[in-house]
Amino acid sequence: MTRFLLAAAMVLTACGGEGGPRSLTYYFTADPRSLDPAFSTDVSSGEVIATLFDNLTQFDASGRLVPGLATRWEADTSGAIYTFHLRPDATFHDGRPITAATVRASYRRVLSLASKGSRTWTLTPILGAAAVASGAATEVAGIAAPDDSTLVITLEEPLNVFPKLLAMPASAVVPESIGPDFSERPVGSGPWTFVEWSHDDVILLAANPRYWGGRPRADTLRIRIIPEPLTQAAEFEFGQLAVVEVPFSETSRWETEHADELQRRAALRALYVAINTQRGPLQDVRVRRALNLAVDASTMLRTIMAGRGVLAAGAIPPGLEGYDSARTPYAYDPAAARALLAEAGYPDGLTLKLWRTQRTELARIAQAIQQSMGLAGVTIEIVERDASSARSASSKGEADLFLTDWYADYPDPESFNYPTFYSKNAGSGGNRAFYADPATDRMIVLARRTPDLALKDSLSRAIDQRIFEAAPWIFLWFPVDLWAQRADVTGWEIPAIFNGQRWREARRIP
Repeated sequence: MTRFLLAAAMVLTACGGEGGPRSLTYYFTADPRSLDPAFSTDVSSGEVIATLFDNLTQFDASGRLVPGLATRWEADTSGAIYTFHLRPDATFHDGRPITAATVRASYRRVLSLASKGSRTWTLTPILGAAAVASGAATEVAGIAAPDDSTLVITLEEPLNVFPKLLAMPASAVVPESIGPDFSERPVGSGPWTFVEWSHDDVILLAANPRYWGGRPRADTLRIRIIPEPLTQAAEFEFGQLAVVEVPFSETSRWETEHADELQRRAALRALYVAINTQRGPLQDVRVRRALNLAVDASTMLRTIMAGRGVLAAGAIPPGLEGYDSARTPYAYDPAAARALLAEAGYPDGLTLKLWRTQRTELARIAQAIQQSMGLAGVTIEIVERDASSARSASSKGEADLFLTDWYADYPDPESFNYPTFYSKNAGSGGNRAFYADPATDRMIVLARRTPDLALKDSLSRAIDQRIFEAAPWIFLWFPVDLWAQRADVTGWEIPAIFNGQRWREARRIP
């Protein structure tokens, strides 16, 4: 153990663990899959990687893109060449400096590990990245390091969201030389340093006193593994956790008993039913609109989700450019739904199969949809399968309807429009509705490429309006996150995006 890590471990012991006044305790529902950014494939991995590592760019808790290892960056007029200017005072936890060559090597490593399952999608827009990922090349043609503090990245084509991709976990910067146990004992440059990982139990982190952004205000961060939501809530109430997500079933009680401790944030997440627009009667937009009119989303949100959501009138959630708060959702109207079905040639109604995974919270929603649609003459057969089987059936186009949700990978309307509605992403790419519309495709491509952010905002709104009218989804709601924070904890807020909370400002009040 290096002298620095030994000192960190001593600090942890001196602070008395989770009960110490300078210690904070958080939790995950399951172990991270890896602490190596290249293999970050789950939310838990992404959250802890955000504390241990830095990226060129990063998200703050509100979802804004802010400087990381790069103090600033700019794109050329084509939108395909980005220049990043690195800060001179950043080092890894073991003291090694971070230069442009370090970043280039880190990105090359992620791409070269593609055959072993690394997450390459954040870097594949770079010129030559695909060749390295396939093994056809060893160097990324589009990355240049003219000096220690300048990194120039050339893309295959213009992409205005690219700086946000560099804030994702897989794009975190790692040292050029790493040990064989790096995924278990990582060395990063972030505000927290790794101390210990006891699998299925706890991850221990210590404050990095040399962090370029300033030392965290707490000395230690303990991340416990607690699978059950009700257990998490109980641990919080016993004073063992700094914050906790409130279970849906407990919403009313917590709003009464813990009102002063609660925080809310509309999640960058859409709950919806994908309508396979290529199957039989579902090809008719009148049928798809009828299905929207046949679902009482307002009552479902109130009774099943304790009101924790915003009714959806499109696919872009609140908080992102393109969201239109003035657009009216489809109203529950069984009579109007029956009339539309009759107009489309189905006066006797329809019989459809609604697929869902075994997630508990989806069971009641699926049953409510079944009951609601029945009143409009649509008979629903619910098909419950494990997550892999249900998603496979949906991706192959075998499901009439698929109840699911979509989380933003990064805070941008493109994270909804492109994967879920661009025709080339049909099926496993995210477009489970198999929606294909040339006009929508053209707008999506232009919205991705334009350097004019005002035009992008306008296009995103127009895309969402067109999607709403085409009704490839049954638009349900955008969930609202509800968390409690202990009265003696300050400096923490619900992150808009999963890796936006780095715990640097959080602390216990003496």
